[in-house]
Amino acid sequence: MSSAANRSTGHPRQGASLIDPGSLMRIKNLELRARAIVEGFLSGLHRSPYHGFSVEFTEYRQYSPGDDPRFLDWKLYGRSDRYFIKCFEDETNLRCHLLVDLSRSMNFGTVGYNKAEYAKTAAATVAYFLQQQRDAVGLLTFDDAIVDVIPPRFRTGHIHHIMMSLERAPAGTGTDIEKPLEQIAATVAKRGVVVLISDLLTPIGALQKNLSYLRARGHEVVILRVLDPREVDFRFDQAAMFHDIESGRDIYVDPSEAREQYLASFGEHADSLQTICNQLGIELHTITIERPLELMLFNLLTERMSRGAKVRQRGSAGGAV
Repeated sequence: MSSAANRSTGHPRQGASLIDPGSLMRIKNLELRARAIVEGFLSGLHRSPYHGFSVEFTEYRQYSPGDDPRFLDWKLYGRSDRYFIKCFEDETNLRCHLLVDLSRSMNFGTVGYNKAEYAKTAAATVAYFLQQQRDAVGLLTFDDAIVDVIPPRFRTGHIHHIMMSLERAPAGTGTDIEKPLEQIAATVAKRGVVVLISDLLTPIGALQKNLSYLRARGHEVVILRVLDPREVDFRFDQAAMFHDIESGRDIYVDPSEAREQYLASFGEHADSLQTICNQLGIELHTITIERPLELMLFNLLTERMSRGAKVRQRGSAGGAV
């Protein structure tokens, strides 16, 4: 994936029929929600200019210390001046770890449902899609501690365990992203993709340390930042008591007086997050929860395809590899 542009979500195709998230959230069964999104997305994709753009992950990966040098592609090195390893069939299957934030701040929502419901639906959608691609997907849910861990697998019934874990996930307490990232970094030996789904309303320092460790271990990291639209624009009309979901405190706020300072602090935090992602080569997507989930899926997949195409172009420049 590309180095961390904070992607704004585009459309699968002009005129495509997208499912309104409010209608989608009325479907109680999470797997049915995910299936509706994925099947609608694939149907739109097959009728679009992207038809034939198969979801195929790269035939090569960059060489890392410890890789067997016998599998270096020297022709590709001669054309790109970079070392790539030929992947075998079992290596091309994606191993994906979905990390889903269930902390109390995720219970905030002003559009008829909250960030947690949207995040769980996003995770279910990615998991369902990967299952259709015969890829291994796992789940780790967390608040200020690990809630549940399901290792990545591809087998009959595995997706049902993921859906059940997401559906029964309770509302959490404060957020401690350090613990789940430490566990992933320390225990996952095989390189894979880590997809972190969170509002990331957490101090930057701890996040940077553990994301750096994940990247150093060779994991590809994708962040899907899920926010309520009012968290982005702070468009509240009247002074009121605001309840801090994570601390439990009530705070009197006059939006007309607080908006400028809030937006400055929010923007500074977002800029710091973007800088970290740029430095670490992490892909960052931000989406507000009133937007159709097909846009999220479209962005994630087209970014992967774009990255794979760049590797193949480097390999084919000057002749076939």
